[in-house]
Amino acid sequence: MISMKKMFALILVFGLMAGVLAGCGGTASSDEIKIGINYELSGGVASYGQSSVDGIMLAIEEINAAGGVNGKKIVPVQVDNKSDQAEANTLANKLVAQEKVVAILGPATSGAFKAQAPVAQQNKIPVISGSATDDSVTVDETGLKDYVFRICYTDSVQGAAMANFASDNLSATKAVIIQDSSSDYGKGLASNFKRVFTENGGTIVGEESYVAKETDFNAILTKIAAMDFDVIYLPGYYEEAGLIIKQARALGIDAPILGADGFDSPTLLDLAGASALTEVYFTNHYSSLEQDPAVLEFIENFKTKYNREPDAFAALGYDMVYFLADGLKRADSTNGTALRDALAATKDLAGVTGAVTVDENHNAVKSIVVLGLENGEQASAVRVSQD
Repeated sequence: MISMKKMFALILVFGLMAGVLAGCGGTASSDEIKIGINYELSGGVASYGQSSVDGIMLAIEEINAAGGVNGKKIVPVQVDNKSDQAEANTLANKLVAQEKVVAILGPATSGAFKAQAPVAQQNKIPVISGSATDDSVTVDETGLKDYVFRICYTDSVQGAAMANFASDNLSATKAVIIQDSSSDYGKGLASNFKRVFTENGGTIVGEESYVAKETDFNAILTKIAAMDFDVIYLPGYYEEAGLIIKQARALGIDAPILGADGFDSPTLLDLAGASALTEVYFTNHYSSLEQDPAVLEFIENFKTKYNREPDAFAALGYDMVYFLADGLKRADSTNGTALRDALAATKDLAGVTGAVTVDENHNAVKSIVVLGLENGEQASAVRVSQD
């Protein structure tokens, strides 16, 4: 029979052993770096999330094959936030508290990414998005969110770029805006397009709105059809944009339709149909038409792995991993504060979506591509500077 004294000693020893073993999990492993992958893999914007994750996994595979980061392999911990903001926050907490990740990549959309930001700030764990473009993602009325980063431009830059393209490249002087009033993304883009287009001497002759999940837009389109305009600016996501474009063309509206990176999904073609996607232009982060050797190599490797062309979300996911890996190398540490400082110091980091320099607000300073579609296929790509 074991005495109570010996029993207590054994319990103490086992308790200490458990603590040591627990400490070996997550980031404590000497040969692994655990990275959270928090994306929309189901739900309304799953196309963005899945493309982003495909790019992320290709980059991780390449980096690990080349020896990892500072001799350590990247271990992705992937979760599906179901295109839900509350779920994105819950999963971010789980990734930090249970999985002990050193950073989180994603989500793709601004709302879900902003819902995750408090987790980053509270736990001093960097979070990075490749595609959350809302201006308030990294800076809001409280100031800079110093553990929050993105490698894409902002909505103010994107909306302004399309306004300049409409004025300079399409010679447009009259525009109609149809915006998604249920999202910060749609409202921010519309506001900045309107500001710059009118500064250029143009006139907004009509403004209409819709909310996410609507499917019948004939009422507002019939109203617009009676107006005199050169272009329609349609800042929104592919789910509604594809239907709006299809219904607009069916009503005989053949003016150029302009959009933003929310158009970039194969589902846009499925919803609108190829014939409707002519004289359609949208701002984006990348084009498969570009002949840069790094871009061509990325496209070839992506097609080999996934048997399809990469879209901008895939390219941004890919670049985001290399952005994080570069920060980890320069920090020579997985400490959250050291990694934050290294990421903030990033300058002229080459990527397939353009060279990234991080500004004082943790935004990427890089060029923008305006893509033109003809019969549903990319027919032109014009690079526009942020200046």
